[in-house]
Amino acid sequence: MGEKLVLLAHRATPNIHRMDVYESTGGYEGLRRAVTMEPAAVIEEVKKSGLQGRGGAGFPTWIKWQGVLTNPPGERYVICNADEGEPGTFKDRELMLRFPHMVVEGIAIAGYATQSHVGYIYIRGEFAEPAMRIRQAIDEAYDRGYLGHSVAGSGYRFDLFVHMGAGSYECGEETALMSSLMGERGQPRAKPPHAPLPVVSGLWKRPTLINNVETYCCVPHILRNGGEWYASMGTERSKGTKIFSVSGHIRRPGNYEIELGTPLLELIDLAGGCTGTLKAVIPGGSSVPILPTEKCKDETLDYEGCRAAGTMLGSGGFMVFNETTDIVKLMAVTARFYAHESCGKCTPCREGTRWMHKIFQRILAGKGRPEDPDLLLSICNNIDGRSYCPLGDAAAWPIRASLQHYHHEYDYWVRHGRSPVGPGSVPVLE
Repeated sequence: MGEKLVLLAHRATPNIHRMDVYESTGGYEGLRRAVTMEPAAVIEEVKKSGLQGRGGAGFPTWIKWQGVLTNPPGERYVICNADEGEPGTFKDRELMLRFPHMVVEGIAIAGYATQSHVGYIYIRGEFAEPAMRIRQAIDEAYDRGYLGHSVAGSGYRFDLFVHMGAGSYECGEETALMSSLMGERGQPRAKPPHAPLPVVSGLWKRPTLINNVETYCCVPHILRNGGEWYASMGTERSKGTKIFSVSGHIRRPGNYEIELGTPLLELIDLAGGCTGTLKAVIPGGSSVPILPTEKCKDETLDYEGCRAAGTMLGSGGFMVFNETTDIVKLMAVTARFYAHESCGKCTPCREGTRWMHKIFQRILAGKGRPEDPDLLLSICNNIDGRSYCPLGDAAAWPIRASLQHYHHEYDYWVRHGRSPVGPGSVPVLE
């Protein structure tokens, strides 16, 4: 199949981050078309496209937009989640650096479709250069009339602001992000049935739309070319293209845009192939279950295919591991990350992530106990589904999958106090 470039079609165009160059490639045509339509018609176009959220959950985009638009009149908000902190994922960073106007245009279209007048881009605190590009793009959009009191001469007002995060992975979760944006502690809030969805009561208890950077970047292309055009790509249940951040034991790491439904092994080939013998793949960032080689052979990169294989597309952080990888060390790094990033609000997540980190450190110190693998599995089962946000699930899923597929490596560590593959190629963070 090869790459299918839609969002990244002009990645080699010099100065594509500038307004005049972006417009010369068809930029802002989608916004100019959108403001001539009824808001409901814009949402219908997005519905036809079959676009699903590209941040990890894969939720139908149009349903969120419809939910905000149909709420009672009053102030509504649009938020772009640019707090990209998932280990293995770096696509949003490139989109903001190379195509800041595409991000701005997509948000403005969403603002019009939901009849919101204020938008925020919540950017990861470490992303200084992408934030600078986004701010420059916003200034240029105001100067050209694509933001402000009359978007593209339509009389519709939309203002867009940048808010920098402070480096918390937790604030990538939408309710924690909103808390942070309002100046509160960046912790998740209760969700249905205990509390309303953000589309009903979000930022300052008003209807709020939250989508990911890549999701918004798809929207200008859909409005420019039509929803049916976008739906012609991908599979029956997974429409369009997706960007995968390929890293690990791979010859040409980087961001690759492919049609959903592309075979997993084909993406590895596109990136130059695995350096060595393929041992495992994590297809969607550190929070999704790991796939052993035998499950990779028939796997397709789409929502339904990954679900059937026992994993998820997630954020598109596609990590490749060869035969030198020690899976126990790899999971120890993962456990340390989630123990460090847990906000501590939920007891199962707070205690479980720290407990798992301690067990891994004991195993890697050569002091593992025969019952430790089963204890890790028990902790995973008691974290999963028992926290306010998905961080607890994210901490449990990859470790549980590693125990399922690579239990023999845990047993070797416990029996011999050393790695079954020698020194290994994955560092252990102390």
